[in-house]
Amino acid sequence: MKEKNGDTSLTLGIDLGGTKLEVVLTDRAGEIVTSNRLPTDSHRGAEAVIADIVKGVNLCLDEAGKPATALGVGTAGQIEKETGLVRLSPNLGWQNVPLKTKLEQALDIPVMVTNDVRAVTYGEWQYGAGKGIDDIACVFVGTGIGGGIVIDGKLLEGCTNSGGELGHLTIMVDGRKCTCRNRGCYEAYAGGWAIAERAQEAAQADPEAGRALIELAGNPDRISAVTVTEAYNKGDALAGVIVKETVRYLAAGLVSIINAFNPRLVVLGGGVIQGMPEYLPMTEEIVRRDALESALEGISIVAPALGGKAGAIGAAALARDGLLK
Repeated sequence: MKEKNGDTSLTLGIDLGGTKLEVVLTDRAGEIVTSNRLPTDSHRGAEAVIADIVKGVNLCLDEAGKPATALGVGTAGQIEKETGLVRLSPNLGWQNVPLKTKLEQALDIPVMVTNDVRAVTYGEWQYGAGKGIDDIACVFVGTGIGGGIVIDGKLLEGCTNSGGELGHLTIMVDGRKCTCRNRGCYEAYAGGWAIAERAQEAAQADPEAGRALIELAGNPDRISAVTVTEAYNKGDALAGVIVKETVRYLAAGLVSIINAFNPRLVVLGGGVIQGMPEYLPMTEEIVRRDALESALEGISIVAPALGGKAGAIGAAALARDGLLK
């Protein structure tokens, strides 16, 4: 691919998830030069996953026939900014893994490690739906809920690099137990696992009303957010109730985010939203009713623009901008 503006600088980006490892090689315009995807197989341990990262990077570089100037990695969990230590990543089952150090030793290029949704936010801000906008909020609803905030053209990090944990905003005091130490978190009501949990409870409480959900899943314990979407699309009444509740919870979190940060743009995405795009307009309707009028002036609520490679593209851009300045 011809490099934009005559710049030959290439940067690697990785989206490291619990099930897949996405590697991209990008130019300065965020265009993908080469890419590949490998299974994560995190059960094999950190050393095996890191070996696969090195393999994926070398595949991209061999295909491009050019070196990269830096590598950015986005992964779910708590990351030490300076050291690149993955303090905790539940999706990978990692604790205190020195990812930056190990990759720099193996690849001999500068490495930056960041939170996965922060990488997605940066990608959407630089090259996607938020391009040219200096105040954005990104909320991604998958198994859990992650987020990222850009204010006055600066990506929010926080004093200990934990800024943007939007999924753990409290929307219900003494509410449902979250996967963190708290109760009533945004994620505990509107995340994919929470949608599944609420649906399972509803079907078990009233098996007759939950018949469609149970039949689709095979048994009540296997009902998932995907099951709810499938039943909803078939016109099931209980699924409709669960979706309506989920929209209210999604909106409650977005209202708090909009009132607190006053973004010009909200990007609402993730696997749950992608699986049922109706969540976006249904949620927006309530947000525009309930948020502060001043915070809503000129705001747009949109879907992501970069698709499934946003995290890897954003990680590459963060590495380029953060390491090479």
